[in-house]
Amino acid sequence: MTLARRIVSPEDLTQWIESPAYNQIITFITKLQDSVQGKPNDSPVQVSENSQIVLNLLDNVVQRAIDNNPVVHEKEISRFGKIEFRDFYDELGELLPAEIKTLVVAKYGNEEEASEISEYFKNSFGNRTRIDYGSGHELNFIVFLLCLSKLKYFQDEDFPCIILQVFNKYMKIMRQLQKVYWLEPAGSHGVWGLDDYHFLPFLFGASQLATHPHMRPKSIHNEELVEQFYKQYMYLECIHFINSIKTTPQGENPEAGAGKLSLRWHSPMLDDISAAKSWAKIKEGMIKMYKAEVLSKLPIIQHLMFGSLIVCPEGVAEHSHDDADSDCGHIHEAVNTWGDCCGIKVPSAIAASEMNKLKKPIPFD
Repeated sequence: MTLARRIVSPEDLTQWIESPAYNQIITFITKLQDSVQGKPNDSPVQVSENSQIVLNLLDNVVQRAIDNNPVVHEKEISRFGKIEFRDFYDELGELLPAEIKTLVVAKYGNEEEASEISEYFKNSFGNRTRIDYGSGHELNFIVFLLCLSKLKYFQDEDFPCIILQVFNKYMKIMRQLQKVYWLEPAGSHGVWGLDDYHFLPFLFGASQLATHPHMRPKSIHNEELVEQFYKQYMYLECIHFINSIKTTPQGENPEAGAGKLSLRWHSPMLDDISAAKSWAKIKEGMIKMYKAEVLSKLPIIQHLMFGSLIVCPEGVAEHSHDDADSDCGHIHEAVNTWGDCCGIKVPSAIAASEMNKLKKPIPFD
């Protein structure tokens, strides 16, 4: 069975939300979230042989593709992504099939399943043509892990390692890709989203902090505390990262010091969430928000591929994608949400931050 996009209409989306595949993803994410409750990043976890193989895949394949494709024109002014990302993506595509086949076929699946898993993994790192990344690509990484779990490659006891080791390494690589290639935020909600790129580190990170005896949600406003603990907790790492790139020229922001932006100024959604009574409430709310803002959004789910492992919902017809946009591979008539998927292109805050370092003007023509 060839992987294919199938969700292209509101009617399809309704079938998707009621499908076993949708429930499998939610159940998997919830179990992963629960597995790291109260566990900081350096908690001792069981690293099985199979988990180590995936860690090696991230190190030896993805990192190699980055190292082999540096940005040539480092100081070239561009409001959007670096074209060398396409070379990285092509090399990754060349390396992956053999690696995934070795990982899966020997004991856990067949060549068709290995091919599907390879495609989900490659799609986890962004869009080659648009040079962007968003929560839909992040979803592909979770689907990659879910497929391995469905094949019994991972066991339940691997789940803490999957988040604290594997997912954290994936996040580290994505931060590197975002910074090296200036990836655009795909379908960014701007200040009304959690992050230009990610959702899941907030979801898993809230669980890490859910039983913390002292730290409260409002602690994200304490810059010294964030600086001290961001390596230990995913949620704080996201806050630290956002704070590091959301800067403004001296004197332009009356709410903060030179070069600083207050969280309320650039991330009011995170600021609002910080008023919650407990991290446990945020943990619970993040699952509800993920359902509403990621898994129930047509501009995101229309890109999800279905095959033998992630089965298309019953009742969804096979649609022709001959009229799909070559840049993103979907039918634009199905989309009616500003800022999602193919909305107005937004240069990344990372690109703006790097351009500020070069002391060159940022074009907003």
